[in-house]
Amino acid sequence: MARIPDTAIEQLKKDVSVERLIEAAGIVLRKSGKDKSGCCPFHEDDTASLVVTPAKNLWHCFGCGVGGDPIAWVMKFRGISFRHAVEILQTDPSLAAKGIGDAPVKVASVRTLPAPVSFDADDQELLNQTVEYYHQTLLTSPEAQTYLTSRGLTHPDLVTEFKLGYANRSLGLRLPYKARKAGLEIRTRLEKIGIYRASGHEHFNGSLVVPIINEHGNVTELYGRKISTELRKGTPLHLYLPAEQRIAGRGIFNIEALIDHKEIILCESLIDAMTFWCAGYRNVTTSYGIEGFTEEHSAAFKQHGTERVLIAYDRDDAGERGVEKVSAQLMAHGIECFRIQFPKNMDANVYAMKVQPATKSLGVLIRKALWLGNGVAPERVPSQPVAAATVIPVVPLVAPEKPEPVVPAMTPSTPLPASPVPPAPASDIDCAVQDNEIILTFGQRRYRVRGLVKNLAYDLLKVNLLVSVGDTFHVDTLDLYNARARQSFVAQAVIELRLSEEILKTDLGRVLLKLETLQDAQIRSALQPKAVDTVTMDAKDKQAALTLLRDPNLMGRLQADCTACGLVGEDINKLVGYLAAISRKREKPLGVVIQSSSAAGKTSLMDTILAFVPDEDKVKYSAMTGQSLFYMGETNLKHKVLAIVEEEGATRASYALKLLQSEGELTMASTGKDPVTGNLVTQPYRVEGPVALLLTTTARDLDEELLNRCLVLAVDESRDQTRAIHHLQREKRTLNGMLARHDKASLIHLHQNAQRLLKPLDIYNPYAQFLTFPDQTTRLRRDHEKYLTLIDTIAFIHQHQRDIKTMQRGDQHVEYIEATLDDIALANKIAHDVLGRSLDELPPQTRRLLKMIDQYVSSECEQQALLRCDLRFSRKALRDATGLSDTQLRLHLERLVQMEYLLTHRGSRGQSYEYELLYDGKNSDTNTFVAGLIDIAQLKSTTTNVSSRGKTGEFAPPTRGQRAPNAVGARGDQSSPEPATTGDSVEVSETDAKTPILEVEE
Repeated sequence: MARIPDTAIEQLKKDVSVERLIEAAGIVLRKSGKDKSGCCPFHEDDTASLVVTPAKNLWHCFGCGVGGDPIAWVMKFRGISFRHAVEILQTDPSLAAKGIGDAPVKVASVRTLPAPVSFDADDQELLNQTVEYYHQTLLTSPEAQTYLTSRGLTHPDLVTEFKLGYANRSLGLRLPYKARKAGLEIRTRLEKIGIYRASGHEHFNGSLVVPIINEHGNVTELYGRKISTELRKGTPLHLYLPAEQRIAGRGIFNIEALIDHKEIILCESLIDAMTFWCAGYRNVTTSYGIEGFTEEHSAAFKQHGTERVLIAYDRDDAGERGVEKVSAQLMAHGIECFRIQFPKNMDANVYAMKVQPATKSLGVLIRKALWLGNGVAPERVPSQPVAAATVIPVVPLVAPEKPEPVVPAMTPSTPLPASPVPPAPASDIDCAVQDNEIILTFGQRRYRVRGLVKNLAYDLLKVNLLVSVGDTFHVDTLDLYNARARQSFVAQAVIELRLSEEILKTDLGRVLLKLETLQDAQIRSALQPKAVDTVTMDAKDKQAALTLLRDPNLMGRLQADCTACGLVGEDINKLVGYLAAISRKREKPLGVVIQSSSAAGKTSLMDTILAFVPDEDKVKYSAMTGQSLFYMGETNLKHKVLAIVEEEGATRASYALKLLQSEGELTMASTGKDPVTGNLVTQPYRVEGPVALLLTTTARDLDEELLNRCLVLAVDESRDQTRAIHHLQREKRTLNGMLARHDKASLIHLHQNAQRLLKPLDIYNPYAQFLTFPDQTTRLRRDHEKYLTLIDTIAFIHQHQRDIKTMQRGDQHVEYIEATLDDIALANKIAHDVLGRSLDELPPQTRRLLKMIDQYVSSECEQQALLRCDLRFSRKALRDATGLSDTQLRLHLERLVQMEYLLTHRGSRGQSYEYELLYDGKNSDTNTFVAGLIDIAQLKSTTTNVSSRGKTGEFAPPTRGQRAPNAVGARGDQSSPEPATTGDSVEVSETDAKTPILEVEE
């Protein structure tokens, strides 16, 4: 039994007024507060016991106890069933009171609704009229339309073209009762033609009905497909008219295809045939199952001159047997046969639903159809099938469970002999694309589309669509691939614009096709590798940049230009930051973390460094999520500076940042949906480095892993630096400051061009084997690499001041420059300041406070004539002496107490704390250093001794252990490494062979 949808019932209860129904029955209702009352017609009533509540659309009789909603009233008043009452109200609520006197009917014996068939019609006309009734029923049945949508049969002309219908058991409600003569006669005749069964039930009840109509417009066969999934066990899903009750032969589905085309697609079922038809392939027909290819089919093929048949049976064992049998019959009549091969255990409808759009996916299989005859497939010019004017793609409402991987083959450049390439639906519609909207105009109707740029997947077309005629309009956001959304948009637009539904459906189809074309171009453009923006320099700019790079005092020039751009002081930090940015061009770049208190100037330092980096070589973010780096694009960060304004904003991405800095690349395996099959598959993501990392932070304690991988720069927070910044801020307001602001842009442009002229070169360090570095902890392994990279980067930035040498080994050709003693000297100076501070157990700000406390204690002890161990001081005293805020002071004092530089004592009031300084002030030299770096004078002396012996190309061992003069705790038994030689393992050019590998002038 076809069940009435709950939504339809609820809608009736809302739309039909029970008050109007009762008044139409001749009952007078009078106002009684919020309700209305009248005399109940179902019993003798003179007290007005019938109460109607309009607000709730309910009625109730306090006399006989009956009541309910509008449906219950019609059932009680007319003496009919629930379904009959619903049918009446759906057709015309005014019929509920017609044909009845003043008294209600206990059991109705006369139908209210008119019969949809003529009682005097012959059998053929009776069958035609029944099919017409089923067709009209489908047009008003949401459940049947939903089923069509779920099977992808959403073409706007499909239902009308093939007169599809729906049998919902309502036919019997319009026929006279069986107890009456007319009712018995018409039911007998309907049973004779197969519409009714001997049991009195409709044969196709609850089914989508597909009629087979011949060339004369008469119905010859009916196919029924149950649309409900809640069926009794054993209920057949597929029904046809009983063979003995057919008026004539079964006929041919879509007989027009045989008349118009010489090549026919033959399906196994009508659903499959309609799938091809909706996809634009109109040259399609069907047999009635694998055993349903009849003599009528063979005769029709011969009659209409069919030359080729593409058999599209299911890809299962039964389907294969059917193909073999049918092809044998057809080829015996001289008709060429091909097999359309779906993936295993799939049919046309399932395949088209899984691989969208169906027009393309089915077209691929048609063109790859397998020749079933002997020998080579015959060559011929294939006929062109008629494409649909508007083909609306659909997306499955429910994802199939465990779908098999289906990868349609790419469309060949020329059609295979099995079938022609079907013409694509016309999409050459004029449109105006402006900013983020697309305008299409059809007569007086104007369509505006927004949001197409967000649709970068072929299975989604969600847009904001506005249709207007003059000043009236309708606007909504919908997915144009969703049939329900399209239907809702059209229905509402019909009301708003007062246009016909067919016009709007046609327009919407044309809009969809045009947007598909634009979307395809958009996706192809997005998938194209992004062209690298190349900046061209004129001769003047290039010469100016080369002059800068060839300046003998290049490092001093860099510091001066940073100052000119507004960064005062911070001489070492300027150099380190600039060198780190330059190192992005090398395979192992430096990473930098700028640490300071809030408002100390860390952002100014980073911004100045970034300003000198060309725009195409830097990426800057305020924050990053945990997975953001993995989706950057494979080469979007390669050899670039990645700057993050605040390290805290990249906390969730810290793991990825650390890997990118140390490994030079990121790789991730993530699950995603295969765009073809819909299966979950593993998709690899890769982001290539190297990347020069630049971060700022106010955190007192840094992540140890990040600290190991980066150089830590501490901003100068001294009072002198604050005075210098104040002076610069005032200077900016002067005439000279105004001119300096204009010069800043030219300086930035100069440095960006200079950095563009630096090309990747290898660095040869002839002193590498003689360098020393402390080795007490494992962390120093990475610090040593930073130190060597620092030397390489200093040499790298001086490449335009060095001879570029070449080395040849086999087919490998390498260009390189040499590092000099000056490079090592500058690297040592930077390492002492930066690495020395990093190796300190106290952060720079805390170390600075310790020195201020030491000075304060020394001064107070001298004034009060106290020993250092006897002096106690409070936080307030320190605030007065240092000028630091209480928040900053608390943080650093806590660290000093933990590291046992300070000792806390309970204060005199019991609730406060006083401090005692345990630090004795020894080794308080303000210059930080790294113990274990070789002294440049010693290195020069060593190499001079080598030269004096006349040995070029190798180094003599040092005269003593390689220890810095102030190396505290360095090993005394360090021995020299083996002498470094160039040997015969490399070949140098003839010119370079005349020059010693190392030349040092004292």
